[in-house]
Amino acid sequence: QVQLVESGGGLVQAGGSLRLSCAASGRTFSRYAMGWFRQAPGKEREFVAAIGWNTDRTYYADFVKGRATISRENAKNTLYLQMNSLKPEDTAVYYCAAARLPYRDYVTAMGEYDYWGQGTQVTVSS
Repeated sequence: QVQLVESGGGLVQAGGSLRLSCAASGRTFSRYAMGWFRQAPGKEREFVAAIGWNTDRTYYADFVKGRATISRENAKNTLYLQMNSLKPEDTAVYYCAAARLPYRDYVTAMGEYDYWGQGTQVTVSS
């Protein structure tokens, strides 16, 4: 059973930074692409960033490009999302997700992720 546990969310002022973490267990973490999604109140869940099983392949949504860095530490079975220059519109619950199939480059489609964490709240005040 794959488990994903996010941490690192919180309240931050606009312009600040946060690093989200996602601890994974239950299968060989290094073989699978991973992603971050977010859901703001009243909005649909949306893609934020993805990283392939091979760590040099990454992809970002336009709204975080240049402000976020996705990374993974396979030895620790952990996924990260470093977010800088945060804006109030970044306020959302952030979810990490694990792709269904192994050995994929970055995966952006929500339907290709089978496993999800419980989410961590990020609130950016103006």
